[in-house]
Amino acid sequence: MTSKVLIIDDNAEIRRLIRWSLEDCDVTLQEAPNGTLGLSMAQTLRPDLVFLDVMMPGEIDGVQTCQRLRAEPSLAGMLIVMVSADARAKQRALDAGANFFLGKPFSPAKLLELTEVLLRARKAHPVDPQTP
Repeated sequence: MTSKVLIIDDNAEIRRLIRWSLEDCDVTLQEAPNGTLGLSMAQTLRPDLVFLDVMMPGEIDGVQTCQRLRAEPSLAGMLIVMVSADARAKQRALDAGANFFLGKPFSPAKLLELTEVLLRARKAHPVDPQTP
């Protein structure tokens, strides 16, 4: 079964790099250029994994987006990897509910390996959003 991955990042080059890194992975990719659209897409698509930029302009940044995603019970099983060039953002990302933090720049090979490990773990231990 193909996993669904949502990339939420205001930088088109980063979205392209993630998309390129995962092209040989068995995933369906969707993209959002900001947190507001990303939230809406996540509620509709119910992705298995989200790559989420920490710092984004607009109504809500990545940390706020992560907090709102985590507050949605129907998205409980979704994995969130927050991405940032600012290593100091790691603790804020994890406190907001991210499962993992990936520093920029990152190698495509590391991104692919991380994606495969996380999706394999999710499939081995699925979370039922209806279970409290």
